[in-house]
Amino acid sequence: MGKPADQRRELGLFLRSRRERLTPAEAGLPRTSRRRTPGLRREELAVLAGISATWYTYLEQGRDVQASDQVLRALASALALDRPEEDHLFRLAGRAPAGPREAEAVSAEVAAVPALVHPHPAYVVGATYDVLSHNEAARELFEDVLAADEPNFARWTFTDPRARHVVIDWEPEARALLARLRTLASRHPGDERFTRLVDELHEASPQVRSWWPHYEVRAQRPTGRKRLRHPRLGAVDYAYAALHPAEQPDQTLVIYSDARPC
Repeated sequence: MGKPADQRRELGLFLRSRRERLTPAEAGLPRTSRRRTPGLRREELAVLAGISATWYTYLEQGRDVQASDQVLRALASALALDRPEEDHLFRLAGRAPAGPREAEAVSAEVAAVPALVHPHPAYVVGATYDVLSHNEAARELFEDVLAADEPNFARWTFTDPRARHVVIDWEPEARALLARLRTLASRHPGDERFTRLVDELHEASPQVRSWWPHYEVRAQRPTGRKRLRHPRLGAVDYAYAALHPAEQPDQTLVIYSDARPC
């Protein structure tokens, strides 16, 4: 049986209010010509959430259509809802509030790899750049990152001024990281891990606020070179390899080698 008409109407009004408060820039969309209405257009929101514009219009108009948990999560992410708002969305849609996300896990076999390649710096990061495993050489090279209670390379890159000292070519490296983060986020619509991190980076970093609307996307390069400032060795030009476990393709094992003085 469908939801009562009043509840469907409330759901439509709630979605419209949140759509109209979100600007295209905040949603990462490019600037367009003058807009007649505030916020996002229905078509734009539908694209961001990966759903049909016609179906979304029915939902906002209060028609008797059913939204799955996956669709509701995608809408919550596209609308940048906080957790209470997301829970409210689920209740209006006649579904149980979204449950907590489980912490990302790394297999013991993959977690052991960085220690096996010592003395080369190596670490494993998750989808949102949380550090899941590392060796002592990586701890020495990235001491500021790994000293944090919840080490995260994206957060360190954009919120810790010391990152600009360690990462010699900071701006192109930071832009590439942000583009990869957007690419990963697009694979997990509605995942609050990405929503929280992107919101935090927007609040803390003027560069993120400036670059995010450009809508750059990028995959992780499997190999390359990166210039880093080592606390003991000084400026070093490293070769790196970025590998993805077959069963966890969003996780990345990064190994640095072939260190050359800059």
